[in-house]
Amino acid sequence: MDKAAADGFRMPPEWAPHERTWMAWPGPNPTFEDPGDLAAARAAWASVARAVRRFEPVTVVCGPGQSADARALLGPDVTTVERELDDAWMRDTGPTFLTDGRRLAAVDWTFNGWGGQEWARWEHDGRIAAQVADLAGARTYTSELVNEGGAIHVDGEGTVLLTETVQLGPERNPGWTRERVEAEIHAQLGTRKAIWLPRGLTGDYPPNGFGTLGHVDIVAAFARPGVVVAHVQPDPAHPDHEVTRESVGVLRAARDARGRRLEVVEVQAPTVLEADGHWADHSYINHYLCNGGVVLCGFDDPRDELAAGLFRRLFPDREVTLVDARTIFSGGGGIHCVTQQQPRI
Repeated sequence: MDKAAADGFRMPPEWAPHERTWMAWPGPNPTFEDPGDLAAARAAWASVARAVRRFEPVTVVCGPGQSADARALLGPDVTTVERELDDAWMRDTGPTFLTDGRRLAAVDWTFNGWGGQEWARWEHDGRIAAQVADLAGARTYTSELVNEGGAIHVDGEGTVLLTETVQLGPERNPGWTRERVEAEIHAQLGTRKAIWLPRGLTGDYPPNGFGTLGHVDIVAAFARPGVVVAHVQPDPAHPDHEVTRESVGVLRAARDARGRRLEVVEVQAPTVLEADGHWADHSYINHYLCNGGVVLCGFDDPRDELAAGLFRRLFPDREVTLVDARTIFSGGGGIHCVTQQQPRI
């Protein structure tokens, strides 16, 4: 099976220039069974699309016959295309785009509904990555690794963040060793050093509603080479207090692909501890970098502006925009989870 890195491709960091952002439009499915929930989700996804569109082009993939209603919320300057969909998390079901500086490529990971969870459907979402890659004109590399875009984060200099409960979990890749996972990740992304976090946030696992079983993109993310933003839960009443203390410890002890110790910027969780009857996993780490902008999750929380100020200091050349992400989180993800960047070549 062909490997992207052997052909000179690599995954650029999120802060590299984008050609556009891809999203998927929420449709009737187990995540949004109630018509009111579906309407709220569509309004929330549209808010993200409009915020990103201020900085770069956006294409939204809609289910058959849904484009007209989508455009009414998205506005006239967001492009729509129609393909069969199951859910609306383009970060996870869409392709991971790559480039060699001259050409565009993409990894089509194997998708099994976030570990075959009982509420998930993926008959169509298992095929959407290849379809989006084709729409973008990208060469596609198919991987047998069960993986999603929210389960990886790269620094553009050879380092990738992973979580043990995702790529090594029996729900996705039974029998795979750490060495085999790393070999496949590096062969497709062009990375050479993996930093493994033990697990994700508590709310990302059963019985806490919809979740991914530990995606890294609500726990930690590179802000630039050598610098990581990390979710911290300061309240000892929340189980993530210990979870995030452990993950920060791992990050502080780690070295990246160039041998540097990481600078870890701690970002405090919002003050709310529970949401929808479960432990909240609200996280500012689940932001999205686009051309000249940072689209940051907001929660109508006293710490929203503290987080926005921190991201303004981290990204002084980008405009930080807060978008209410509570409805998106109630469906199992955040702003990063509903977006997927296509790098400019």
